[in-house]
Amino acid sequence: MSIEELLEQLDEALEGGIKMPGNRRVVNAENLRAVIDDIRLNIPSEIKQARGIVADRADIITNAKREADGIIRSAEERANAMVSQEAITKLAQEKASEIIANAQAKSREMRKAAQEFVDDIMRRADEGLTANLGEIRKTRASLKSQIPHPVAKND
Repeated sequence: MSIEELLEQLDEALEGGIKMPGNRRVVNAENLRAVIDDIRLNIPSEIKQARGIVADRADIITNAKREADGIIRSAEERANAMVSQEAITKLAQEKASEIIANAQAKSREMRKAAQEFVDDIMRRADEGLTANLGEIRKTRASLKSQIPHPVAKND
């Protein structure tokens, strides 16, 4: 069950309470505690999801680097093969440099795209978690405001 659904249950439990004078309600504390416990259990799963996103980012960057290294190796091998012919040595060196530059540019682009992708996912996860935290804080504040405070007696 998502945190949003649990917060909805919490809200329904508050609305379903018995109305008392002074805009107060009597609610089933056991039900509220169960919902709060479920919220606590769901928050770690969202944190695990965010960690998974970070791990995916690392995998994307590693794969991009591996592919770039393969492209560079291929370009170097191709350049070495061309060097054996004296007449085209200069052309081979220029082509190898161009291939390496293209591979490095592609590697940078892939790394940048992967970082932007992961940053976007992390931003959305951050926004979601922030919104959920805000709702939890509002709910807690609402619950606290509904708890009657003892009136001090004057001596």
